Formats: sequence, structure tokens, C-alpha cells
Amino acid sequence: MSGPSPAISRGGGNWFFLVGKHGQEIALANVERLTDFTWKIRQALARRRITGAGGSEIDHIELFGPPRDPSTDSRNFVLLPGKTYDRSPCGTGTSARLVCLFADGALAEGQTWRQEGILGTVFEGSLRRDCDRLIPRIHGSAFITAETTLLFDSADPFRLGIRS
Repeated sequence: MSGPSPAISRGGGNWFFLVGKHGQEIALANVERLTDFTWKIRQALARRRITGAGGSEIDHIELFGPPRDPSTDSRNFVLLPGKTYDRSPCGTGTSARLVCLFADGALAEGQTWRQEGILGTVFEGSLRRDCDRLIPRIHGSAFITAETTLLFDSADPFRLGIRS
């Protein structure tokens, strides 16, 4: 989405709002400002009832801009649920971006796109058609940072979360 209009795209089951013209510098030193900026976008989407298909919440906001590394195509910042950010280029966010680029005619089937994250790490992606579907393929490194077990007590009225 290199044009002035933001786009909504689905990546890996998540809904993304992608913004290219935002006036922000995508740099680690700006994480607090980027988080605040993208959080405001997310809140505005909710207030205006802008959603993914079927009313699904758009809970990932992706800013993208020029890369620092000339061997990459773009640099991004991705706000995740919980008001956190992705330290990587975000595999599902990169998938969503590939689909938007393809729709805009800026990416051909099988063409490699190199997405740089806020820490400078890179994912390579491409996509292929399968009838009326686009299948993204992402290459990069990811690391397990935690494992957890969720316990749901049937007596807990808030076991599935708190809804306002």
C-alpha cells in the first residue's frame, strides 16, 4: 500500500490496518511514540466501527516506510493486541502486506519481498495463486521465548475474559 490510503488486510487469521503515509520515523528510539500513534489508530477504527469481515476486530496496526538496509524493500512497525509491538517484521503482517502489494500490482506472483522489522531483522516473502486464493510464503528466523499452560476454572465467571 504505497499510496496515500490505508488498507485493511487479513494475514494468518488476524486483521491488519496497514498505513504507508503516516509521517512517523520507524526506529527503535521511537517505539513509545509509534505505540501511541498506532494505538490511537486502533481506537479510532473501533470508534468508527471499522472492522474486518464479519465484524472481526482489527487488532493489528502496521506502519511501513523506507528501509534502512538498501537490500530490503520496506521497514515496518506492528502494534499487536495488548498494546505491545512485534520485534520481528511480523510474519502475518508481512503476509498481509504481500497481499496488498499484489492487489495494487506492485508485486508479482513468485516475486520476493524483503520486509525489515523495527530491530532490523528481515523476513523474505512471496506469494502464489491457488485458484482464487493467494498463498503467502515467509522465510526468516523466530525464537520461542516462553511456553505457558492456561487453566480455565469452570467456576470463574471471567475465565473467557472481561467484556465491557
